[in-house]
Order: sequence, then C-alpha cells, then structure tokens
Amino acid sequence: MSFEYYSFSEVEALNPDRIAVYGLGGVGLGICAVWIRAGYNVIGVDVDVNKIEEINRGVVEHPDPLVVKTISEAVKKNCFSGTTDGVEASKLSRIKIVAVPLLINGGEPDFSAIDDVVIKIARGLKKGDVVIVETSLPPGTTANRIRPVLESISGLKVDEDFYLAHSPERVMVEHVVRDVEESYPKIVGGVSPKSTEIVAELYLKIAGKGVIKVSNATVAEFEKLVEGVYRDVNIALANELADLARVLGVDFEEVRLAANSQPYSHLHKPGPGVGGICIPVYPRLLTWIAKSFGLDLKLTSLARRINEKRPKDIVELVRNVLERLNFDIPVIAVLGASFRGGSSDLRNSPSLDVAKMLVEKGYKVKVFDPYVKPSLLSGFGFEVASSFEDVLEGADVVIVATDHPEFKKIDFNDVRRLSGKDRIAVVDARDIIELKDIPSNIIYVGVGRPWMET
Repeated sequence: MSFEYYSFSEVEALNPDRIAVYGLGGVGLGICAVWIRAGYNVIGVDVDVNKIEEINRGVVEHPDPLVVKTISEAVKKNCFSGTTDGVEASKLSRIKIVAVPLLINGGEPDFSAIDDVVIKIARGLKKGDVVIVETSLPPGTTANRIRPVLESISGLKVDEDFYLAHSPERVMVEHVVRDVEESYPKIVGGVSPKSTEIVAELYLKIAGKGVIKVSNATVAEFEKLVEGVYRDVNIALANELADLARVLGVDFEEVRLAANSQPYSHLHKPGPGVGGICIPVYPRLLTWIAKSFGLDLKLTSLARRINEKRPKDIVELVRNVLERLNFDIPVIAVLGASFRGGSSDLRNSPSLDVAKMLVEKGYKVKVFDPYVKPSLLSGFGFEVASSFEDVLEGADVVIVATDHPEFKKIDFNDVRRLSGKDRIAVVDARDIIELKDIPSNIIYVGVGRPWMET
C-alpha cells in the first residue's frame, strides 16, 4: 500500500513516537508487549494506582512469561511507562488502543469504563491521531457511541482530523504475544474506509498472519462476538450430548472424535460450564443489542442457560455418587478452581462454582489448584490444599473440575492410596482422565462417560 497521497500527519501516525494502551489487564499488558517488541515506545494507562507503581518498578504479573520479560526490560530502557493520567497519555501518544473490559451488570452491558477512557482520550486527541478499540463490544458501539464522544469533546472529525477503528483482540492471555504475532490474523473495521486502511497498515507491523479488512467497525464488533457465541452454543450441545452418552453407557469422547472425523462436524468438549469474561459475556451482549431491535435470539439464550446451569448438574452427579457410597458427611476433594486448564484465571469459573455449591450443601470440601495462589481461594468456606497429596488425604470423593495437564494422568491406585480410604469415587467433570484398569473399590463417572464400579 502506498502512502504518497497522505499528509505528513498521517504518515507520522503510522510511525508514532508513542502508543498509549488503556487498560493493563491480561490483554492490555500483552498488547503493550507486542508493540514494544515491534520497536515502539508505549504508555500503559490504568486506574489501579498500585498496579502502575508496581509496573513502573519493573514488577509485572502476567501468565505469559514473554510479556513479563518484555515489559520489565522496557521499563529499564525507558521504552515503557505506566500512568493513571489518561488525558496526558492521549496528549503524548499518536496511537491510542482501548483494552478495558466491558462487563455485564444486571443483565446489561456496563459501559462506564469504556466511556471514561473515551472521554480521556478525547480530551487529549490531536490531528493525525489514531484511536483503536480492541475491547469486545455490542455491534454499533464504536460508530454510534464512541465516535460521537470523541468528535464532540475534541472538536475534531473522523477522516478530516483523526482515525477510528475497531480491531477485536483474539488472544488467550497465557500466550498473548504468540497469538498476536503468529496465531491469528487481525480483524480491522474502521468507521470509514480511510480509517480501515490506516489501522490495517499499522497492524501489519505486528500480525504475522496478516490483516483481514472488513466493511466497517460494526462488522468487526459483530464478528468477535459471533466467535464466542458459536463456542458457547457448541459447548451447550456437547454438554447435552454428554449427558445422553452417560446414560447410554458410552464414552462421549469416543463419539465426539469419531463424529469430528467428518469435516463438517466440530463438536467441542463437555464440562462443568463455561468461564472467563469472554464466552459467558458475549451472548449477553448480542441478546441485549438484538432486543433493542425487537429480536429474540432464542438459541443463543438457551445455550447460555444450559451452560450456566452446568455446575448444578455436576453437583447433582456428585450427589448420585454419594448415594452409592452411602456417606453422611463426606470429604470431597476438588481438583482445579480456574475456569481453564493451564490457567490461573478464576473469573466466572464454573469449577469454583462447583466447590462453593458443595460447601453450601454442608459437605467438607478441599480444593487444590497448582496454578492459583492459595490466597485467592480463601474466604469461600472450603479448605485450600497445598498439594495433590494434601487435597486427597481423607477424601471420599474426588472431582476433576479443571482440565489442568497435571490431572490428565491421574493414577487410580495413587488416588485410593493417598486418600487412605478403602472405597473412593472419582467424578471426572472434564472427561480427561486416561481410563486404564480401574482397581477394586473405585467408583468412576465422567460428565460424558458411563458409571464404572469395581
């Protein structure tokens, strides 16, 4: 693409002195690291004073080691600095990237964090600046909510003075740098064709898989939510089919793999529910915007209800196990608290919900998660175990709640030995345990696997 017809300020926008990233959560810090690695100076903006102070001392907490290394070194080299002053960051930067989360409050999107950031950016907006929104938003937000605020406060106009586009983040925080640089193409949709071209050219500097330019910002916003809703609906289907497989006496994983050998079948895995702040939230954003047009997204809503109910289904499965064991006050060991294997993220975690529901029923519950700091698990009413051996000691029932790789090769003999009990049950809420010879006095049931009892 040639830039000969652009003014000096537009060329300068493509080679800025600084980029400001608003929101230093897992995604925001990852975005900072990627642009630093591309050779840019970055200002990180967050409302958390303690976080900013820590980062400016070079102390960075993030599950992606590459993010920690990149930002820590950039602080030492004065290539990165953190601030709580969003207006000043806007004044000092050419490109502003919005990565603050949009949460659900009372069933509706809470735009307060987004609105606050946009106002601050607008107060420091200059001619030639580029504003990019990576936060997942209801379709139409960038064009109909963000653009008017930027223009009215700054007195500037899109295309004439600055550029605005939506480019949704498409990463997992555990390997965010790899995802941006290597894994997926960047989606870019501007509020005008010129904004699309400007932002697409910028992202070609960091996106190894290239850039997909879509018609406008609303398409980009819609696309990102559709990705998540597809997965939510697929998981809900998998959960229903897994229940059927269990009562039919077959292994749903075997069924799933066989079905997925057909190129048009892409069944996901069942489990205790769906966690995080992406997939559980996106259906709510789409149903909310659809409702404003008088539309009822029935399938999307049904899938969300199925997955929200899933932790209760797992607790009911545990209750069925206890009936077979005939225990009055059992000790239940829960393996995993985060919502995803290999992650420490507890946000909206169905695994954590299962543990809390068991406590509410009066059971003695112990939880162990090798990825989560014990302090983050305190205050829920269960005992926080320090090791695999610790959580299994005295256990009558073991629940595999999170698909951490460490839990996939559990040895039933070790489970029974470490529990110290003659008879023990294992509830595999992820269907991940490698089933070999089940020793005597073990009851096993998976979320999509039949009862096995010796």
